[in-house]
Amino acid sequence: MEAMKLVEFDLKQTLTRLVRHLFGDGLEIRWVDCYFPFTHPSFEMEINFHGEWLEVLGCGVMEQQLVNSAGAQDRIGWAFGLGLERLAMILYDIPDIRLFWSEDERFLKQFCISDINQKVKFQPLSKYPAVINDISFWLPSENYADNDFYDLVRTIGGDLVEKVDLIDKFEHPKTHKTSHCYRITYRHMERTLSQREVRNVHQAVQEAAVQLLGVEGRF
Repeated sequence: MEAMKLVEFDLKQTLTRLVRHLFGDGLEIRWVDCYFPFTHPSFEMEINFHGEWLEVLGCGVMEQQLVNSAGAQDRIGWAFGLGLERLAMILYDIPDIRLFWSEDERFLKQFCISDINQKVKFQPLSKYPAVINDISFWLPSENYADNDFYDLVRTIGGDLVEKVDLIDKFEHPKTHKTSHCYRITYRHMERTLSQREVRNVHQAVQEAAVQLLGVEGRF
């Protein structure tokens, strides 16, 4: 009995550290007695997230008969199971589990990050069609960075800009000037955009790129 209590303590401490690492040190946790066929005692862990108690995993001290059948008669242990999708839905505010099987790059690219500790919040996907416009220009001889153009596009286009991709580079064989071509995807969350509406935003991007970044337009 004493050994079982120690295992139960180790189980709860380990899983508490795991969940607080994911959700933050101030997380409120409670344990609920439960039943699972291969563990006794058994528990479910619930966390208080955004004012709501959510069940995130089940666990328990393993039945000794199961441990013995694995050839570890001199050991006792614990087991747990958690749904990674459910944890991700809670962490990133993802509303529909079916999105995890999506091949939509608008969903997948939201989680392509350079640092595993970077905060990510899911951005809802629009059901309305995109409007795609390209822009090409010659780069200035110095002091140009792609990120400056990306920031400029998002500053002007705001939430209408879904993504900006560099799709082509060209170096003139005689002048050795470099040209970049970018593809800008515009999409509204609540309605279908018209090409006329997007054209006004796109023209503003062209003019700002010339004035602020010193590029030479190939519009």
